[in-house]
Amino acid sequence: MPTTENHLFSPLTQRSVTFSNRIAVSPMCQYSSVDGHASDWHFVHLGSRAVGGAGLVFTEAAAVSPEGRITPGDLGIWSDDHIPQLSRITDFLKFNGAVPGMQLAHAGRKASMAKPWDEPRTLPPAEGGWTNVVAPSALRFSDTYPVPRELDRAGMDKVVADFIAATKRAEQAGFLVVEVHNAHGYLLHEFLSPVSNTRTDEYGGSLANRARFPLEVIRAVRATFPQHLPVWVRVSAVDWVEGGLTIEDTTDFARLVKAEGIDLLDVSSGGNDPRQEIPVGAGYQVAFAETVRRETGLATGAVGMITSPAQADQIIRTGQADVVLLAREMLRNPYWPLHAAEEVHQTPSYPKQYERAAVRKPSRREPLPAVTK
Repeated sequence: MPTTENHLFSPLTQRSVTFSNRIAVSPMCQYSSVDGHASDWHFVHLGSRAVGGAGLVFTEAAAVSPEGRITPGDLGIWSDDHIPQLSRITDFLKFNGAVPGMQLAHAGRKASMAKPWDEPRTLPPAEGGWTNVVAPSALRFSDTYPVPRELDRAGMDKVVADFIAATKRAEQAGFLVVEVHNAHGYLLHEFLSPVSNTRTDEYGGSLANRARFPLEVIRAVRATFPQHLPVWVRVSAVDWVEGGLTIEDTTDFARLVKAEGIDLLDVSSGGNDPRQEIPVGAGYQVAFAETVRRETGLATGAVGMITSPAQADQIIRTGQADVVLLAREMLRNPYWPLHAAEEVHQTPSYPKQYERAAVRKPSRREPLPAVTK
């Protein structure tokens, strides 16, 4: 599905929202919250990427409930008290030309863990952890993770209600896009994948059954978020283990979410089994986004080891995806979009305060302009 009329710096409109370019800052956990609150760290971290020219800036995964956090340091959206600090951030992002997005998440069986720079282990309540860790089945992720409780219908209803309440708060905080996190081994991915879902009721077994609960959540979020604003879903296209999700499964799931009115599938992979063997390399997940886009007609986002401007531009120009989401490269260089524009021969959109940086000084080999008196 080539789209040669589009390139990395073409605007993209979804519903009433127009992104100034096809570059998005991927959700990246910062583990720097207290009781779920955004802080000055989040303001600077996210705000600098808007100043740097990204068309869309996502928060990290925001937990829809306290027990849905990965660690006690996770960002949250389960309380109205979270809204003021988030509103300050969304106002700044909009003022600097970026669309603010929030990823809504529940960690499932990967909850109540220590921060990743500490020793990997389950945190007990005495150290800020919690005991009500839930999953589709009572299977732990690995020996260092908690044994979860299998969700019953009442627990599933609570999760849906938590996502609905979180979606309302995201709107109140000024976010113009929400993304449902259905990837990386967290709760909704756990339901979808046969690796982690061994249920024998209507929520286990076939792909249609395993997709049932994720679709309940996705449907509820889409019905709750204003219809003039986009809703995205992030997926892990494959589990990278035998017996896990395949790209064919994900393509079928994409058709289901498209029918629910989802605007884009953000296509990642892995995260649901420590046995995974991932052939990491430049753009190693892009083909998954391309397959889903080609087979379903649903817009997709490509993510994973996208580092060079030419590479990102080629992904858009050849129709492999509609958006590229950058993570580590944006940590290394918050101003990547401004530099990328110059490299692919587009006009960078510097903030007025930085416009002088767009006028490069002549090199020593270039003749200086004549001095007139």
